[in-house]
Amino acid sequence: MASVAWAVLKVLLLLLTQTWSPVGAGNPPDCDAPLASALPRSSFSSSSELSSSHGPGFSRLNRRDGAGGWTPLVSNKYQWLQIDLGERMEVTAVATQGGYGSSDWVTSYLLMFSDGGRNWKQYRREESIWGFPGNTNADSVVHYRLQPPFEARFLRFLPLAWNPRGRIGMRIEVYGCAYKSEVVYFDGQSALLYTLDKKPLKPIRDVISLKFKAMQSNGILLHREGQHGNHITLELIKGKLVFFLNSGNAKLPSTIAPVTLTLGSLLDDQHWHSVLIELLDTQVNFTVDKHTHHFQAKGDSSYLDLNFEISFGGIPTPGRSRAFTRKSFHGCLENLYYNGVDVTELAKKHKPQILMMGNVSFSCPQPQTVPVTFLSSRSYLALPGNSGEDKVSVTFQFRTWNRAGHLLFGELRRGSGSFVLFLKDGKLKLSLFQPGQSPRNVTAGAGLNDGQWHSVSFSAKWSHMNVVVDDDTAVQPLVAVLIDSGDTYYFGGCLDNSSGSGCKSPLGGFQGCLRLITIGDKAVDPILVQQGALGSFRDLQIDSCGITDRCLPSYCEHGGECSQSWDTFSCDCLGTGYTGETCHSSLYEQSCEAHKHRGNPSGLYYIDADGSGPLGPFLVYCNMTDAAWTVVRHGGPDAVTLRGAPSGHPRSAVSFAYAADAGQLRASVNLAERCEQRLALRCGTARRPDSRDGTPLSWWVGRTNETHTYWGGSLPDAQKCTCGLEGNCIDSQYYCNCDAGRNEWTSDTIVLSQKEHLPVTQIVMTDAGRPRSEAAYTLGPLLCHGDNFILHFPAFHGELTADVCFFFKTTVSSGQYSYLIFLAPTEVTFSFDVGNGPCEVTVQSPTPFNDNQWHHVRAERNVKGASLQVDQLPQKMQPAPADGHVRLQLNSQLFIGECWWFITEFSEIHQMKKHLLISNNSESLRHLSQDPLPAAGADPDTRRAATSGFTGCLSAVRFGRAAPLKAALRPSGTSRVTVRGHVAPMARCAAGAASGSPARELAPRLAGGAGRSGPADEGEPLVNADRRDSAVIGGNKALNDLVLVIIPGYRVRLHLKKKKKKKKKKKKKGLP
Repeated sequence: MASVAWAVLKVLLLLLTQTWSPVGAGNPPDCDAPLASALPRSSFSSSSELSSSHGPGFSRLNRRDGAGGWTPLVSNKYQWLQIDLGERMEVTAVATQGGYGSSDWVTSYLLMFSDGGRNWKQYRREESIWGFPGNTNADSVVHYRLQPPFEARFLRFLPLAWNPRGRIGMRIEVYGCAYKSEVVYFDGQSALLYTLDKKPLKPIRDVISLKFKAMQSNGILLHREGQHGNHITLELIKGKLVFFLNSGNAKLPSTIAPVTLTLGSLLDDQHWHSVLIELLDTQVNFTVDKHTHHFQAKGDSSYLDLNFEISFGGIPTPGRSRAFTRKSFHGCLENLYYNGVDVTELAKKHKPQILMMGNVSFSCPQPQTVPVTFLSSRSYLALPGNSGEDKVSVTFQFRTWNRAGHLLFGELRRGSGSFVLFLKDGKLKLSLFQPGQSPRNVTAGAGLNDGQWHSVSFSAKWSHMNVVVDDDTAVQPLVAVLIDSGDTYYFGGCLDNSSGSGCKSPLGGFQGCLRLITIGDKAVDPILVQQGALGSFRDLQIDSCGITDRCLPSYCEHGGECSQSWDTFSCDCLGTGYTGETCHSSLYEQSCEAHKHRGNPSGLYYIDADGSGPLGPFLVYCNMTDAAWTVVRHGGPDAVTLRGAPSGHPRSAVSFAYAADAGQLRASVNLAERCEQRLALRCGTARRPDSRDGTPLSWWVGRTNETHTYWGGSLPDAQKCTCGLEGNCIDSQYYCNCDAGRNEWTSDTIVLSQKEHLPVTQIVMTDAGRPRSEAAYTLGPLLCHGDNFILHFPAFHGELTADVCFFFKTTVSSGQYSYLIFLAPTEVTFSFDVGNGPCEVTVQSPTPFNDNQWHHVRAERNVKGASLQVDQLPQKMQPAPADGHVRLQLNSQLFIGECWWFITEFSEIHQMKKHLLISNNSESLRHLSQDPLPAAGADPDTRRAATSGFTGCLSAVRFGRAAPLKAALRPSGTSRVTVRGHVAPMARCAAGAASGSPARELAPRLAGGAGRSGPADEGEPLVNADRRDSAVIGGNKALNDLVLVIIPGYRVRLHLKKKKKKKKKKKKKGLP
């Protein structure tokens, strides 16, 4: 009982820790006060202003002084409006207006923030959403709440688009509250050593919270160790945060040693990142920014039995006050708490618990480096060269994900040649072109497209040229020739009219970030470029590095390897058993029933019982008889012989392993409508089950490791062998032949068919003390067939990946399967909207679909785009917008046959033999909604469309892991499915027949493969499921009723289109 109470206490403590974090301690819950309205005009600045009355000081919300807002001199995408809040504040919302009484307003903009007015960072609303929606007129106010909020002193608004009939015009407000900040700075050779209170009782849990800003990509943030070499270490390695746990008897892990856990990426961007570490016994929660990992450390509770000292910033060497065993952290820590104790405050007050080593200070210096982002392959930065010198000398740093692209191009004076520095296959290459000579090439570095900062130094003079990349140097000798440096160097790309050698290479321009550029001996200041005082540029973002890791989090499923470029990512699905843009769809059918549905013969097949779930495929034999039997063989002995033994002693305990693991077996059994396993028993002078006192002498173990003492029958208490069920045992007093105890060999066939207990994993047999008794048994394979109505599959969360598969058969000219699938005589359309506007993918066929034959449809939507395939016609794809919403978040009921206003996510194919006959029933419309479309108000086209619901047969319908049509047709039990209109299960389908007419056709048969897909977390069955991790129909995280509605198909769609057309007409006329 005490252990149970202790386990409950641990869970409560972890939950408590998750709801309170010292990182945000001290900030008031009400944090939406206006911050900009009370600031002086000097706190506002901008890239330019149209006139003194259009200056940034007039940009406060709802103000009418001056010209009524800020307007730049030129309206282009390089303009910005900046606010200095005076100190770091927590910012929770922003609001915008256009210029008062004008035609000047911004329709979309970027929001950037910074601590010191340099090295700006873009705020992202979602994973791939950069822009904010702006205004549609001059005076209305558009508010946007920031989720999550951020802390900053400086904010910048960068207009992206504006009223085409006017100029950029903005008035703004920022909302938030004061932010408490305690900062400590480490210079890379310093540390804090905190000695904990040596209380007799150690704390039940340890909680460490902090924020950090890194100036370098490597360094120790914290370290704590125990008496026997066990320790915990938090270390920044190549911009990623690594949490080590070491159980002792080993040296500290090096940077190339296996790590316990890695989170985050690009964390050396000189911006703040939050960390939360929770330790409770051997349970660990590790959070970096918004990414959390929970795990259980190996070992007992003494695993984390650590000393009473913890160091921050480095690992000091014992006995030496300024020596460190590992690379120390260079950067700042903010709001550093250990179990609620403000460590920084203790250090500032020079408390005895704190020992400061090296140069530790309590202010965070602002970075002075100005990075430049090359946003597209057409971006370039043109800078003056060191003209007239007899050498070329350039240094800079870069980071990118692209394997190829131009970095630097320049022409030498007096027609003496040109040079180009570029990336190819992740290596840096330099080519020098000189008249009358073949190009001279130098290659240095490898794997430079890893997103890390790399240093480049290039020089050419008289008799040689050399390139240094990080620590890799390459030198190329030259024919003695005068190198006369040119007038202009082009970084990233070239002008459109450039004609120099190498400038028009098919590699394209560089996409990534550059910083610390020097030409000759002069450092380049990009701020002068931004102000127009130096060089020229195109499509750059100055004073910001906009690199983002598109593989964090990885959208590649099932172990697919994620790789990326500047604009997108891709998944390598090789060897995973899955396919598709995100390795979502299984290459294998779910069951032998699915293979039979496609007309495949008997044979060995791989099946994937949970579709796109976490379980892998396994090999089975499919026996295609009247039913499709899935045969899963075990690796146990073919026959087991038993002989007499002393009373109660085991004569045999045999275990059976299968070609599939426990999870695969569970999924396969749950998927099937019926499973059984046969035990063939031959016996001589033996009685089977019980001793004289009723104690079982024999038992078997099922897949859940539970012991069972029944031996046959469809139910555990039947206690009958096959002969007992059929009434033909050799002795009518018994239900099994072996129970007769005759001095002759007899046999029984025992059928175990309670599928919740199958398969058999062990059989144990003892004896009642009959020395001359003898028996032998053979356990057959696990046999399953059919598809179950109610399926136990992982929960479906289709925000990032959703798909639907089904067969249809019809003779009508048009119809609507759901709000997403529309059928026409020669085309099928997949339609959806995740927030970027309607998107449609259409497959057209040279022959009509209403041919009374079965057709297979599979539609998938993921973060990469949408795809639709019908039968064996070419797959159609629609890529997702580069900067659009990626999450499909829906919360309505699902409608099949027609929909009302919303649809739900769906996923994965599942074959079934029953079919659904659906016929029109426009009368059922009144049951759909409390606010139905009034028939009197509908236009003629909409009323005509009310007769266009889908009429025909549906088969093998899958939404997520659930089979909603099966649940609707379940012969017994409670189902969360409502049926309206005429819906009939039929062994055969006659798509053109009226209700009640005889059916004429068997199951559909198609050749070739089809996609299969589905989510990967565990959940509950569709029917009677009401927990939050249940299969989702009609919502993101809660199960709503599934409504099967047979009503007109296009009514809502046409009504919405009519509504949009009316709005457009009103806008053209200037009406509200």
